Amino acid sequence: MNPLENVKVALGSIRDNFLRSLLTLLIIAVGISCLVGMLTAIDGIYYSMNNNFNRMGANSFTVRRANETIKSSKRKKVSENILFDQATEYKDKFHYAGAVVSINTWCTGSAEAKYRDKKTNPTTRLVGIDENYFTTSSYEIKEGRNFSINEISSGNNKAIIGKDIVKDLFGGKDKKAIGQVILVDNNRYKVIGTLDQKGSSSGGSNDRRIFIPLLNAKKIYGYPTKHYEITTSIKNPVAIDDAVSSAIGRMRVVRNLKASEANDFTIRKSDGILSQLKEMTSSLRIGTIVIAGLTLLGAAIGLMNIMLVTVTERTKEIGVRKALGATSENILFQFMIEAIVICIIGGLVGIAFGILLGLGVTKLIDGVFVVPWDWMLLGIIVCVVVGLVSGLYPALKASRMDPIESLRYE
Repeated sequence: MNPLENVKVALGSIRDNFLRSLLTLLIIAVGISCLVGMLTAIDGIYYSMNNNFNRMGANSFTVRRANETIKSSKRKKVSENILFDQATEYKDKFHYAGAVVSINTWCTGSAEAKYRDKKTNPTTRLVGIDENYFTTSSYEIKEGRNFSINEISSGNNKAIIGKDIVKDLFGGKDKKAIGQVILVDNNRYKVIGTLDQKGSSSGGSNDRRIFIPLLNAKKIYGYPTKHYEITTSIKNPVAIDDAVSSAIGRMRVVRNLKASEANDFTIRKSDGILSQLKEMTSSLRIGTIVIAGLTLLGAAIGLMNIMLVTVTERTKEIGVRKALGATSENILFQFMIEAIVICIIGGLVGIAFGILLGLGVTKLIDGVFVVPWDWMLLGIIVCVVVGLVSGLYPALKASRMDPIESLRYE
């Protein structure tokens, strides 16, 4: 009997014992649904959060001066600030595929902004930025526009203001703020953009900030040794370590460091939360596989029980087959095929429901649905394994039957 005939016999056996086969098939389908559905949902959540973290700067790193004393082979020295010329040289000469470099500098954390008879508390943070800053940071422009390259290079008195500044000066109306002139530490700035709400961090409110062009900040708040911070963003977060290595090499050249000297700057990656997310999703995947495995174990036990009953009911049939020339290997292979066919049918049903389950969860959380090819393949492999494990003993029992005794069985 060839494999195709064994499959036909298996389907006939499933049809003859439809109710028992259906119950076992459904148990397998539930286990595979849990496996494929939850793994698909976890992937959707991960990709969605990965995209969100990338927009928040998880695919970026920041270059700052080192806070501690730097040791070289001959002497110790205090790390110097990253100067304006060094920051601009790095920006001009760091050529990494898909990288975007921005420069910013801290002006003051005690500015006061005024508009007509309204003013903010003297806790407004003023930051000088270039045209790429909003690309490499987690801020998003709500109304208006970003600084143009010409506004950055000429140091125009233009400003982009945070949500709290809009509330204090313009009653929370972003469109009203566009085009208005405000006073910041007695300097006049024309508002060209407002920002979406960002919330607070360990450094205080991120919405109580005013951003001005970098050269404007250098002109008004600069001094020869003022520190400038560099942020580099890349398209692919997976390549961030390679980009950091390139950045270290470029920055050492910019800082004129000798081979014997340690780095007098530090690089801080912003992918810590993303790394934690990867660990969490890995744990969730393992937990899902364990839970689905327990369900499939129950299905395997049920399938083994059905196969044992089937072997007993078909004892005379086994005797007839052996009397007609079927070998023990033929009988073994036939019953193994039957067990695997039941599992695969259940697995296909489970995969279909699992995909729908994963799609539903990702849509519910507004996530990103990814066709789970890997998990579908895993589901099929698991079904074949379950079929082999649960069908092995009943198939061995059937193959070892004595044909004469089987023919006498009533």
